[in-house]
Amino acid sequence: MSGLIGKKIGMTSMFDASGKNVPCTVVQAGPCVVTQIKTKETDGYEAIQLAYDDKKEKSTSKAMQGHFAKAKTTPKRMVAEFTRFEKEHRKEFGDLLGVDVFIEGEYIDVVGTSKGKGFQGVVKRHGFGGVGQQTHGQHNRLRAPGSLGASSWPSRVFKGMRMAGRTGGNRVKMINLQVMKIIPEKNLIIVKGSVPGPKGSYLILERWS
Repeated sequence: MSGLIGKKIGMTSMFDASGKNVPCTVVQAGPCVVTQIKTKETDGYEAIQLAYDDKKEKSTSKAMQGHFAKAKTTPKRMVAEFTRFEKEHRKEFGDLLGVDVFIEGEYIDVVGTSKGKGFQGVVKRHGFGGVGQQTHGQHNRLRAPGSLGASSWPSRVFKGMRMAGRTGGNRVKMINLQVMKIIPEKNLIIVKGSVPGPKGSYLILERWS
C-alpha cells in the first residue's frame, strides 16, 4: 500500500544524522480500514479506498452507514482513495493498515488544507508594498492596492488580477518530506518540516516514489 490517512498532532524538533536540530511535524496515521476496492471492470480504474477516525452513527447518512457496514466497520469521518499501490500487496474489505506502511528514512508527500485566514487585503495576500509610503500627503493609503490599470480600454478588470479576497483554506501538497521516526505503538509518524493545516486537521500521506 502506498499511503494512509492521518491527523496533525503538532510540531516538535529532532536531531538528524548530522547532529542538526530540524523542525518536524507529528502525525497520527491510522489505523485505516479498507472500505472499498475499485477495479477497471466495475469502476473504470483501480484504487483502494481507506477510511479513518470513528464517527457517530447518528451523524452518518444511511447510504454511508451501509457503505461502512459492507466493510464490517464503524462509520468514519475521513475517506480517501489511493491509486498507487503494489498489486502484490492487494488488500481486502475490512483490512486494517497502520504506520508500518512506511519506513523510517523514506520520503513521502503530505496533502492537507491550509489554514483559512478570511478576507484579506493585497498586502497580506500578495505581499504588496502599499501606495506611496507616508510622503507627499498620502493619507490612509499604506495598504491600498493602487491603480488597476483599467481605463477606456479595456474598460474592465482582467481575470487573475491580484486583488483582495479570501485567503487560505486551499488544498496544499508538500512533497518529498522525510520520515524521521515511526512510533508504531502510538500510530505516530514524525516527518521533517511543516505540513499544511491547523492541529487536528486531516492529512493524506502517500509514498511519492
